[in-house]
Amino acid sequence: MSNSPVHIPINGVIDLHTFAPKEASQVVDEYINVCSQKGISEVKIIHGKGKGVLRRTVESALKRHPLVLSFKQDPGPSSWGSTIVFLKDPGRSKHESKI
Repeated sequence: MSNSPVHIPINGVIDLHTFAPKEASQVVDEYINVCSQKGISEVKIIHGKGKGVLRRTVESALKRHPLVLSFKQDPGPSSWGSTIVFLKDPGRSKHESKI
């Protein structure tokens, strides 16, 4: 694999099938940061169904990320093949931390 940067659209949906599984946690972290900066508050992460290894990797990354308010399995047709993530409002969380 090449070490060149991968350019992906920042539209609130990311499909992890295009990345190596070992990169998933870092990709999720970076994608959430950029979505937050662009004012996107709901993100869909497509990880597939399979054996659930990638889903667990994604969930672990989401539990640690400071911008994640909550997340759940996608209730739509993709079901447990994707996760919906709700992000904190960065301006609001900074304000609340001062109180």
